[in-house]
Amino acid sequence: MLPETTIAELREIASRYPEARSGLLPMLHLVQSVEGRVTPEGIEACAEVLGISAAEVSGVATFYTMYKRRPVGEHLVGVCTTTLCAVMGGDAIFERLSEHLGVGNDETTADGRVTLERIECNAACDYAPVMTVNWEFVDQQTPESAVELVDDLRAGRERHSTRGPRLGTWKETERVLAGFPDGRADEGPAAGAPSLAGLTIARERGWTAPPSPDGPAALGPSSAAGQPETALAAAEEADTARAESETLQEETDE
Repeated sequence: MLPETTIAELREIASRYPEARSGLLPMLHLVQSVEGRVTPEGIEACAEVLGISAAEVSGVATFYTMYKRRPVGEHLVGVCTTTLCAVMGGDAIFERLSEHLGVGNDETTADGRVTLERIECNAACDYAPVMTVNWEFVDQQTPESAVELVDDLRAGRERHSTRGPRLGTWKETERVLAGFPDGRADEGPAAGAPSLAGLTIARERGWTAPPSPDGPAALGPSSAAGQPETALAAAEEADTARAESETLQEETDE
């Protein structure tokens, strides 16, 4: 049975939306923040609050991998093994952690501290190989640094996300995802250098985006001074800019 305070918060979440059932995803996160997983009791509670069937709630909870049906450790550690991270060392990191922790994919250490899982692309390819701890990024890892990370987590030592706040527990993060802020949203940088590299080069070279086509007239002469006369000219300028960028990258690599 969920605590009455949790039931009240489930109702609060549902009240945020014009259609109450739109609140189901954050409601399931709240259940996990209390129960450590999506339990049958949590499913029933969500269904009752929303006035829908438990089967409908269960269908959502089993569709998304972020909702867990088995208990999760204090920290959920994910290792990206999608193509780029894999070739950059993601597979080696996962194998090393699996051996070090004595667990396989989606398994939890005996002390209940760490659940290890393979994760799909997290759109952080410029920081490959990337790991996550309770959904927060830990970038450009090696097997050695990954082992150090999980050892610190198990020992209760403070660690920080590479591009985010101090790492809390999985349950704490789940409560944030339910829509209850922890006051750490502004900790850490908003973006890292690799993500901003293209913008930096563009500013150094004075590049700007081609003008937006303005309806059918874009295929004919432009009336605005300084703009390409045709959409083809704009495309040619873009190709030239890309070629210059590739040349600059080759010079940098050398």
